[in-house]
Amino acid sequence: MCSPRLLSQVYESIEREDRKVSRRSIFAALGATALAVGAQNTASAAPAALPLNGSTLVDLTHVLTTNFPVWPGAPSFEMKNLARTASTGGSLGSLGSLGSLGGGSSFYLNELRMGEHTGTHIDAPAHASADGITVEKIPVADLVVPIAIIDISVRAEADNNTVLTRADILDWETVHGMLPSRSLVAMNSGWDARLRVDGAFTNQDALGRQHTPGFDPDAVDFLVRERDILALGSDTLSIDAGRSTTYGAHRNALGSGKYAVEALANLSTLPAVGATVMIGAPTHAGGSGGPCRVIAWH
Repeated sequence: MCSPRLLSQVYESIEREDRKVSRRSIFAALGATALAVGAQNTASAAPAALPLNGSTLVDLTHVLTTNFPVWPGAPSFEMKNLARTASTGGSLGSLGSLGSLGGGSSFYLNELRMGEHTGTHIDAPAHASADGITVEKIPVADLVVPIAIIDISVRAEADNNTVLTRADILDWETVHGMLPSRSLVAMNSGWDARLRVDGAFTNQDALGRQHTPGFDPDAVDFLVRERDILALGSDTLSIDAGRSTTYGAHRNALGSGKYAVEALANLSTLPAVGATVMIGAPTHAGGSGGPCRVIAWH
């Protein structure tokens, strides 16, 4: 944390003389703050990178753009520019009111509009369970967990409606051993590659029905009752198959207090077992979920 006293000095410096202050004085104040923070961190914080030393980091998050596929009927992601950093002549003393920021501003700023379940995102239990917790209440310890990858990509390429079954789980365990305790079990159907082809990710037919892989509800019931898991993951827009109308995978998982992470990327680059994943979930109060940054290492 920055020193409140140093931050106060920065703000007072900006406001002095009707905000007409030189870049040099502001940067000097900011530099003093940075030095103080650096000294404070050196004295009291362990290096955050140490647990990852020698590890391979993998970003499991798609870049969110205005044309990223969404669930049929859901609003698309929108980004409206509110202010753009001046290329020349800008100064921190030209802040003024945020409401008047425009061309020539010292800051770059956008307004975002999207549904909670947009891009790579998390489903909190409340999304499909009246008694489930909302996203900000998911314990932090439950968001850094082992990840197990069950690959059904070959089958999904031939059959877009295929589901991950209980037999797939047992076959996986025959090769890799019991699923890790407190893990996120992810379905890798190879679906992320379809983002390169317009319409292929939602894969809708003439009637608007999606044909995408998902978890068999019976397999989810097996996972929540007979295995120690915390979450499910998929590389599609839903842990349910696209053609589902009952959403049994959601109801079985979220109804049991588990969460889900959907539209994951790069699952094929992870080992079937042995990696750890961190879900950077949002914390807006009462949320049913939201876009998140998902990072794995092994």
